[in-house]
Amino acid sequence: MVQLGVLLTQYHRLLSVAAILDVFETVNGFYEEEGRAPFFKIHVINDGTHPSTYGAYQLQKLDGSVCYDLILIPAFASTDMRKAIRDNKEYIEWLCGQRRQGASIASVCTGAFLLAATGLLDHKTATTHVDASGSFAASFPSVKLQAHAVVTQDQDIYTSGGSTNSFHLLLLLIEKYCGREIAIRTAKYFAIDMDREQQTYFATFRPAPSHNDELVSQLQQRIRKDYADVNTIEELINDIPSSRRNLARRFKQATGVTFIEYLQRTRIEAAKRVLEQASGGVLESMIASGYNDEKTFRQLFKKTVGMTPSSYRDKYNLRTTSTRQSLTLSEAPLQDSPRQP
Repeated sequence: MVQLGVLLTQYHRLLSVAAILDVFETVNGFYEEEGRAPFFKIHVINDGTHPSTYGAYQLQKLDGSVCYDLILIPAFASTDMRKAIRDNKEYIEWLCGQRRQGASIASVCTGAFLLAATGLLDHKTATTHVDASGSFAASFPSVKLQAHAVVTQDQDIYTSGGSTNSFHLLLLLIEKYCGREIAIRTAKYFAIDMDREQQTYFATFRPAPSHNDELVSQLQQRIRKDYADVNTIEELINDIPSSRRNLARRFKQATGVTFIEYLQRTRIEAAKRVLEQASGGVLESMIASGYNDEKTFRQLFKKTVGMTPSSYRDKYNLRTTSTRQSLTLSEAPLQDSPRQP
């Protein structure tokens, strides 16, 4: 029986913990239906800050003498990742100890911040919620962040992107431990498509000003204000009292991306907003975002978002979405009217 530990961290996202428990309880149920013992022994673990029970589970306290085969770190509900890590520091050494004893470790969404704080992700590939990727990259430059990835696996350490991407991580783990057949059965039970390859088209570029670098903040404000009108980065930094090289280094350190990438992602975000509008077209989105070469715009859009501008418009445009919904309703079978007495 696989000893599975689910961390009940401070500020954990309830939906994240519930999804983990629901999926693994369901897998155990599949085995019990066939007259077999449950495959996973599920333990809910906390640092003593919670009551003694969590639903039907008796909470286990951190104990270095107890060895787990697989440990899952849920997402955080908090947006202050520094505080989340600080207030969950008791887990850091415990996780390192469990890893030394051979445990596989997986994080869901922003749980990757706590996993990265252990150092176990250094020089390994990882992902997190796509909107938190900039903050993650700035906080953990030694991690090989793959912001587009739905799930990553590096040796026996796993991470997943945001929200529903966690189900793809759980399916990967179930396939590893239980086999493909059980993974497919689980996917069907929870109505999960197993072929999601990226999460970039779910992203919204909203970089949080969580640093204290005034020069970087000044440049961020200029990019947000003038992104559609500038042709070169020099136009934005010509009167900032710092060399280009120094500012580039400080900008990457504070935001997790270069200022060229920051400018491009700001522009692409503007283009997405136009495409989402009822009257938004590809040409209008290109002009609104400050590009004047359609080929370059399309290439950058696809590289950043993971799909073409036209595909994005078909997926999220208000008018096309409403049309699809109307067609779906019109194609639905008519229900018999209640028979009158």
